[in-house]
Amino acid sequence: MPRWLDFDAFLADTMLAVNDEARQALVEELIEDQPVSPWINDDRATFFYTHAASLAPIENVALVLDTTINADPPFLRMERLAGTNFWHVSHVFERDDLLDYMLAVDDPMTPLRTEPNVALRVATYWDADPRNPLRMDGGETRVSVLRMGTARAYLDWMALKAVPRGKVTQHTLNSDLLGFKERALWVYTPPGYRPGARMTYPVLILHDGQWAAGPLQVPAIADALIKNNRLQPLIIAMIQSGTGGDREREYLPNDAHYQFLLTELLPFVQSNYKIDAAHVAIGGVAVGAAAAAYAALNNPMVFSGLAMISAPLGKGVGSDQLRDLVRTFETNETLPARIFQSVGRYEAKARFLRPALTLRETLVSQRNLAYRFAETGSGHGLVGFKSVIPEALAWLFPGSAAPSR
Repeated sequence: MPRWLDFDAFLADTMLAVNDEARQALVEELIEDQPVSPWINDDRATFFYTHAASLAPIENVALVLDTTINADPPFLRMERLAGTNFWHVSHVFERDDLLDYMLAVDDPMTPLRTEPNVALRVATYWDADPRNPLRMDGGETRVSVLRMGTARAYLDWMALKAVPRGKVTQHTLNSDLLGFKERALWVYTPPGYRPGARMTYPVLILHDGQWAAGPLQVPAIADALIKNNRLQPLIIAMIQSGTGGDREREYLPNDAHYQFLLTELLPFVQSNYKIDAAHVAIGGVAVGAAAAAYAALNNPMVFSGLAMISAPLGKGVGSDQLRDLVRTFETNETLPARIFQSVGRYEAKARFLRPALTLRETLVSQRNLAYRFAETGSGHGLVGFKSVIPEALAWLFPGSAAPSR
């Protein structure tokens, strides 16, 4: 049984320690009892960090939490327990928060707005929490995950045992309409898929395929949901996005990208896989969700399902196009038959949160529309996106054990 029921009890005992050696012994006992950071009690999370005595002394440690800390830099400074190698900070959160964070060690603590090379500073001083096994590896940056007690599940879906695995095949695709060559297209086929069989499968097109097939673990999530009858066996086509400005240029609502989906991407998938062309859905995250919505609203007879995860529908880049998109939801006589929409509580209010809630009010009143809305305790990032993907998939193509309404 743990010696301390909460962090305050531990701190109280350290105040009674007769010297630094005794205090350090208490730290080591705590780490043995509570090896994982953060330590969560109800709505309070305590983050802690230790460094080896053989290393050079550390001047400062900070919790980097740009989702909820309104400061520059977005730090909560940790306090070192006198005479020890133990740094700590506590903070109160909502009980369903699911947030990404990092630790900054010996950061210069100067404002980021005056930093000439933010990327170099992050790479030099910031990193994931070494005591937290929950992480998101986005390629260039690793972040840790704070999961409060009632937050959505955050799993390593690839680590699940006894789950039959589908197959992911990588293709390259060219587009005359968008002017790119050899962009990656990852196609997931479910367990038991046989190209020569007569059976056809519904298909889901996802933007930002490098995220969907990578850190968001969409294929592994689909495997687990199919095994548990929460998702129909389906084919998922995950198309790589452009980089930098190309991504926004292609994904902000426009006819060229819509035509690419309709006349280049979908025919490629249809000619190479056994798809049911009467059951096609499309989805994306961030501005990729806006591209998905534009296609589905233009042709709900083809794209009968739509997943919008954290779509930017308000102020910012492309706001005129995005406002037109929102108006189309209000004026179209026909909408996609099934729509999933989500937004994070800590996403930028004017660009994401408020317009998402406004659209929800429009869609929830629509008759003959299978609509589901989810508000997560997350910000605008891969951690929040990943947490709602299982719900989005199960809503678009529900299996026998998934809710249908």
